Amino acid sequence: MRRETERQRERLETCVLVCTNDRDSEYACCADVGAEETVEAVKSWLRERGAFWSPIGVTTTGCLGLCSEDGAAIAIQPRDEWYADVTPEDVPELLEQEFGPDAESIDRRAVDASEHSSH
Repeated sequence: MRRETERQRERLETCVLVCTNDRDSEYACCADVGAEETVEAVKSWLRERGAFWSPIGVTTTGCLGLCSEDGAAIAIQPRDEWYADVTPEDVPELLEQEFGPDAESIDRRAVDASEHSSH
């Protein structure tokens, strides 16, 4: 076992976790509502801005506990931001809100930064 905390902290500032949980059940799951397409939309948005994997990582996960028939669940860590009902079409607005239009706001939410600058 190797501890890689320091190396990852230097490389990644934040990680977008996208639920792709698939279950055979009467209940909704992210896999059935376009989770894979949502993951690809997140990756594409970040790649277009040169921010994919460094400084922003993308990871698929099991259930995040925000199951819905309306879209996938996303968590952004270590910001502790959680989103439900995310569709591929929602991704540009969500990521711009979190990271700014060019993915330049990594250590603080872009929304927070713009709210502080307008006062």
